[in-house]
Amino acid sequence: MELEYDVVVIGAGPGGSVAAKYAAKSGCSTLMIEKRQEIGTPVRCGEGIAKRWLDDVGIEPSKKWIAAEVDGARIISPNGTVLTVDENRAGNECGYVIHRDVFDMTLAQQAAQAGAEVMVKTSATGLIKEGGHVRGIKAKSMGKDLTIKSKVIIGADGFESQVGRWAGINTNLKPKDVDSCYQYTLVDVDIDRRYTDFFIGDIAPGGYIWMFPKGDDIANVGIGVQTSKIKGPGEAKMYLDKFIEKHPEFRKGKSIMEVAGGVSIAPPLEKTTVPGLMLVGDAARMIDPVTGGGIYNACVAGKIAGEVCGQAVEQNNSGQEIMDRYEEGWRNKMEDHLYRNYLMKEKISHMDDATFDKLVYAMTQVDMERMTTLDILRAIKKKYPEVVKEFEEFM
Repeated sequence: MELEYDVVVIGAGPGGSVAAKYAAKSGCSTLMIEKRQEIGTPVRCGEGIAKRWLDDVGIEPSKKWIAAEVDGARIISPNGTVLTVDENRAGNECGYVIHRDVFDMTLAQQAAQAGAEVMVKTSATGLIKEGGHVRGIKAKSMGKDLTIKSKVIIGADGFESQVGRWAGINTNLKPKDVDSCYQYTLVDVDIDRRYTDFFIGDIAPGGYIWMFPKGDDIANVGIGVQTSKIKGPGEAKMYLDKFIEKHPEFRKGKSIMEVAGGVSIAPPLEKTTVPGLMLVGDAARMIDPVTGGGIYNACVAGKIAGEVCGQAVEQNNSGQEIMDRYEEGWRNKMEDHLYRNYLMKEKISHMDDATFDKLVYAMTQVDMERMTTLDILRAIKKKYPEVVKEFEEFM
């Protein structure tokens, strides 16, 4: 069976759906495929997002997918020092706590409403290439083999992207660039639903523990641990269980869901395109190496990719010079921030609890309008220059 579209998007996560939406809006005949039978499941996400970027990619807040609206975030150091940050300064992980499955489905619906076709239970099995130019994909849908020709392929298939490997893009990951994650959804917990909480230090080597409220007495409580600092994936759960046992407000809770998985904390890929193909979101390693958050970056890159598809189809040219417009577009938006945070992650992963205590305390003593990495360092340097001495290179 053979099909033909201007654009084929592989993966119906946020980045894929936004890319499909904007490709369709740009006049491209667009197909988005998803290997699972239901978009948005299983949920492997802390489910926290910011508000400020939603307008940029045309996402209207909806009670359907918003579980809770929070006022800010709290960063808790090993000795219990608390830095409270309001919404305007809290960064990409604060604003709404969402129902991620409903959120993903909503974005897929928007793509369909814009004109994209959607096929679930459809897996890409390989790329069709002609002289180094990607011209389509091989796929399997409902047990049937498909050949789908297209002018542009968008790979949005996650940080372990097969599409990237098939295209000859180096997607190798080092253990220090992956977090092993485990999360409970707990009910009957004592929480302040106004804030998301981030616990740092040796309780989560190379990572952190989070609490995202989803109601008055329900929350996602999870952990990310740098894979190079543990002996096996089961240790992430052990660290989290140990933490919960020491916190009565969580210990009394009852688990109704548990999820596990890996998260990239790597720098972005050096190359995210080949002629006829673009990688979007996690597949391009657009995940923030410090926070592990990637929804915002995926959606922004997806919009850029979809719009570049429109240019490629209009000009009947999907060569490297057109694909480079996507490279330039997303890199101008986020590359510097991602690389700086990767270097920051490298420093943080070697810090001890005493240093974390000093940093958090220092942040409580200075005024900041924003909570970017650079703003934090500049603010602390004014009052406690000795604390940020080893971070001078970032400034």
